[in-house]
Amino acid sequence: MQQVSPPTNYDLPQSYHIIKSALKEDIGSGDITTGASVPKNSRSHALIVAKSPGVLAGIHFCAQVFSILNSRLSFCFPVEEGSPVKKNQTVFEVSGSTHAILKGERTALNILGRMSGIATVTAQMVDKVEGTNAKILDTRKTMPGLRMLDKYAVRIGGGFNHRFGLDDMFLIKENHITAAGGIAEAVRKCKAFRARRAGGSSKKLIITVEVTSFQEAETAIKSGADRVLLDNMAPGEIKTIVKKLKGKAEIEASGGITLRNVRQYAETGVDYISAGMLTHSVKAVDFSLLLQ
Repeated sequence: MQQVSPPTNYDLPQSYHIIKSALKEDIGSGDITTGASVPKNSRSHALIVAKSPGVLAGIHFCAQVFSILNSRLSFCFPVEEGSPVKKNQTVFEVSGSTHAILKGERTALNILGRMSGIATVTAQMVDKVEGTNAKILDTRKTMPGLRMLDKYAVRIGGGFNHRFGLDDMFLIKENHITAAGGIAEAVRKCKAFRARRAGGSSKKLIITVEVTSFQEAETAIKSGADRVLLDNMAPGEIKTIVKKLKGKAEIEASGGITLRNVRQYAETGVDYISAGMLTHSVKAVDFSLLLQ
């Protein structure tokens, strides 16, 4: 599994705005139950415990939830990010203001559960392709507003990130091809656009073309595409295309790929496999917070 560092100074400002919005949604004008029933100066020690097994992801963002509510809270991290967790295992401890802990409880658990669910299924898919050259990629089929957290969780699970948005890769899809007047013309225009942008950026934006046949893939590569995305093709067809085009461009498989069939796709020799299921239909790992 690839090593992923804790959140950086790039990640944390983004997650801060996500979490602030989530807290505002949940707390509204105030936590009336806690306010009415718990003394304002009450202090507690709480544990977050896994109620189902999985791969832990999002523990630092969980801590950020509570820190936003009260900067004087203290934390303990008994389990490292990316580690497997068992049912009933304590993964996080927080001490301090009871009001802050209870206000942040649901937001923290929602983030931790979703991110751990994504990391868990990603790790399962990565394990399925072990021994092949295929790298597992996510897609943009993320929860709106949560893309940064979703894609971070994919990395924790051992996967790699596809483009984050519409501005960091050319991905020519069916509708672009239709609107541009064909694959060759779409690639030509993207190459021209990239050339105009080259002076202002040191990062080369790759050009990927989504194709549905060998002929389309060959046209895309001859036109100058850096990668072809073989969309909704059977493993046998992909294997034939890989044999003919390997080394001429990067090759990615996508469409209908699951834990059951991902090994077949990986054994075709593709460089990448992208799977929307990592984020669009994830089953959250169940956690609960318990005051001691």
